[in-house]
Amino acid sequence: MDFMELWEHTGWFNRGINIVLILMSIITIAVAVAKWLRFRKMGRATRAFAPAFSQALESANIPEALALTEQYPNSHVARVLGESLREVAPLLDDPRVAGAAITSAERSIEREQILLANELKSGLGILATIGATAPFVGLLGTTMGIVTAFQGMGETGAGLEAVSVGISEALIATAIGLIAAIPAVWLYNYFTARLDTLFSELAYAGREMVDWMMDRQAKRDVATGGYGD
Repeated sequence: MDFMELWEHTGWFNRGINIVLILMSIITIAVAVAKWLRFRKMGRATRAFAPAFSQALESANIPEALALTEQYPNSHVARVLGESLREVAPLLDDPRVAGAAITSAERSIEREQILLANELKSGLGILATIGATAPFVGLLGTTMGIVTAFQGMGETGAGLEAVSVGISEALIATAIGLIAAIPAVWLYNYFTARLDTLFSELAYAGREMVDWMMDRQAKRDVATGGYGD
């Protein structure tokens, strides 16, 4: 029996279940492609941004460092560090508030990380929901299909062989449900791991910038006798 024949023999309830499961699979693919493309852009931009940004900080060229954060808008590191550095840059040249600038930078980095996390996690809930519910949706279709098949057997008095085709059609819903759920779970775990890596990079980069500020302040304190005058 080919697919069209199978579809013609499938009841309307199971057809609806199968359509829902197919839509779930399409949504999974759409979310996964969008996430993968964005993470790929972020990775490439960050690999180009990070060395140049570190070089600019080492040479104390803050305007160049800020320009680099605008040059690589797709980089998650550039976005977080750029917002933080832009906020505290006016304070860095004032010895009296340099300590406050470091504290402000730490808070700014943490705040931007939270905002970015909420943005990057969008769509992952959909994958988790599809992965958790698709098997049950398929099982619902299978259950209803088997009930319908046995009702037909009871009405006609036919044997099990007469309803075997109906049972096999019903079991297809469970198979489609698993086909929809398994990739969704795999992709959810994959993107969750990618997010963990991204935020590890952010934490490291943020710590490096704060350490640079502290080292800069320490050198200034040594040069001025520890009073920043």
